[in-house]
Amino acid sequence: MTDDPTPDQMEHMARTLEGTGRYRVLRPLTPRTLSEYPKEAGTRLGMFLDLETTGLSAARDEIIEFGIVPFVYSLDGRILGTLEPFSRLREPSCPIPPQITELTGITPAMVAGQSVTPEEVEHFVAPASLIIAHNANFDRKFAERFTPAFTTKPWACSMRDVDWAAEGYEGRKLSYLGMQAGFWFDGHRAVDDCQAGIAILDRDLPVSGRRALGVLLENARQIRCRIWAENAPYEYKDMLRQRGYRWNDGTDGNPRAWSISLPEEQVEAELAFLSAEVFARPVELPVTRITPWDRFSTRC
Repeated sequence: MTDDPTPDQMEHMARTLEGTGRYRVLRPLTPRTLSEYPKEAGTRLGMFLDLETTGLSAARDEIIEFGIVPFVYSLDGRILGTLEPFSRLREPSCPIPPQITELTGITPAMVAGQSVTPEEVEHFVAPASLIIAHNANFDRKFAERFTPAFTTKPWACSMRDVDWAAEGYEGRKLSYLGMQAGFWFDGHRAVDDCQAGIAILDRDLPVSGRRALGVLLENARQIRCRIWAENAPYEYKDMLRQRGYRWNDGTDGNPRAWSISLPEEQVEAELAFLSAEVFARPVELPVTRITPWDRFSTRC
């Protein structure tokens, strides 16, 4: 009976397969951990957050798992490593739907009697300079409903703040990006997803050659504006959709209208386009200025 191969032997076999040009080998995700925060000049503490919930509505559904992984990064986008994560289950006030258990693996028995207080989360995220989520448009709304501490932090989105398509990726799903980056991980548990998101951002992008986190930071720092095309004629809805506008039904307190988020310097040209091509007359439309402290929230 032969002994199991050592890690070095397995890596040699993987490299041999890859060397043929006929195989790609995915390694298991191995986070680069730090024992403590190295308080070097030019470094910041970021936190990657992922939430598992009972559904998609931040107004009605509840958080059942918190995953927050702190990581140390430099201002030019290098990740030095990760620190001890915050990983907690939470029992909701209503049963977990079967489809959520199927998706996440979280059962009613696992969350029974488990609780998380807003104060615990507030204390943990207090030192963060930046919160990142993969689809922050989803996570931020749930997080801010749980504690207003998240309203005081700038946010970024690893799904939207990197143009993955321009870098040759055919999808933005976390598991797909991980495979393209050469690793696999157990998805749909909060901390695992956070570690995967950090590892993906700690890679050089294949087309531009830039570090993914550096691109994300650059885009996250931009001031953007949301134009609300209130009372746009119905017959222009398809054109607006194709141009990147999204319909808002007004239930979040914002206008019931088609809207688009653009860099601040593009607003004047877009308003001129709407006046000429959609409304056929000069119009004054609501414009919301969006800072990193408001992005992905119900405030914009």
